[in-house]
Amino acid sequence: MAVRRPGFTYEDYRRLPEDGYRYEILDGELVREPAPRPLHQIVVKNLLLLLDGAASRESLGIVLCAPLDVILSDENLVQPDIVFIPRGRWATITDENVRGAPTLVVEVLSPSSRNRDRVRKLRIYERFGVQEYWIVDPEKRCVERMVLTDQGYGAPSVLFAGDVLTTPLLPELAIDIRQVFQNPLTY
Repeated sequence: MAVRRPGFTYEDYRRLPEDGYRYEILDGELVREPAPRPLHQIVVKNLLLLLDGAASRESLGIVLCAPLDVILSDENLVQPDIVFIPRGRWATITDENVRGAPTLVVEVLSPSSRNRDRVRKLRIYERFGVQEYWIVDPEKRCVERMVLTDQGYGAPSVLFAGDVLTTPLLPELAIDIRQVFQNPLTY
């Protein structure tokens, strides 16, 4: 749900009351997010554990999850579901937030965020230099992996059950897409 207030900034955000909602600022517009659904959180947990295992095992960086303020600019504050920040970029992590683009951002689609994650946030992540952007679709049970080039994000690699997700950011990582969507509630 967008709350129309053009020119909304990080300072405005800091003055918001603690009301239990998650907010983002996208190109100066305040956007309120409803709480994620259980399936969304199950998928986030699965990916978080898989990514964190690889990052920790290799001591390559840190994996964090929402709610977490990631400040890309004064008028762009996002709360990605999962971020990966390599060791050499830990200076972007402060006591309060992350200041600067993570190297990897993962967004798990929800009914309320589907279009925003696919279009608006994709453009923002591209503009601010997020090297890899993964869009995870629990409905279609697929992961789209986009890699930043000099021309922006290239065509996504779309991975389904049986495919293996890898990234040069975490060389030891090899995720069978079925692992992403394992749901203990369906057994």
